[in-house]
Amino acid sequence: PDGHPSITKLASFLRPPAVRASMEGSDTMTVREVLYMYSIAREAYERFISVGGNPEQAQNAVALLVWLDQGTISAIHHVPALETGAVSIVAEEANAVLECLRYPVPVLPPIPLISTLCLQGGVYIEPGFFAFHQDLVVRGVAHFLDGAGKLVFNDRLNVLLKRYETGLVGNPPELMAPYSPLPVVVPEDCRSMFITFSKD
Repeated sequence: PDGHPSITKLASFLRPPAVRASMEGSDTMTVREVLYMYSIAREAYERFISVGGNPEQAQNAVALLVWLDQGTISAIHHVPALETGAVSIVAEEANAVLECLRYPVPVLPPIPLISTLCLQGGVYIEPGFFAFHQDLVVRGVAHFLDGAGKLVFNDRLNVLLKRYETGLVGNPPELMAPYSPLPVVVPEDCRSMFITFSKD
């Protein structure tokens, strides 16, 4: 559409998380390998929590940034090094985007900080980008939260991984277990999947 000259170009860079996750499943990855793959997502999550973030909202923010990080668009890698105020703003912007995507015709709020972080990677993202790809965003975010996100946000598994990396434990069965993501049931109007997201 007019007014969004970058949307078509950007869309070509995106691969839905559902596709990526199905590829992971076909390679029978282990839980440990999934945690390694999404290590930056875990770092970002811990950074959101460290500034007093709500766990559910922190997970939502990470899931949206992971969805963006499917091609050449990367903002999540900058989160761990951000100062406290900026971290909180990124979380607020991400959750505001997801909240607006609940509606049939979303009107997205400004996302200056997320746009700036993406721009550091050479790609400019404007709010209209999320509205244009509404269903793709909803499906991708929900797929991550119901799939790999359950491992990424599992504190016990991540503590176990650190103990394994430092040699405190051998090969924990929980980490060596194959990762078998369950299929996500996507309703025809996938915006209804947002009912599980935190609105606090």
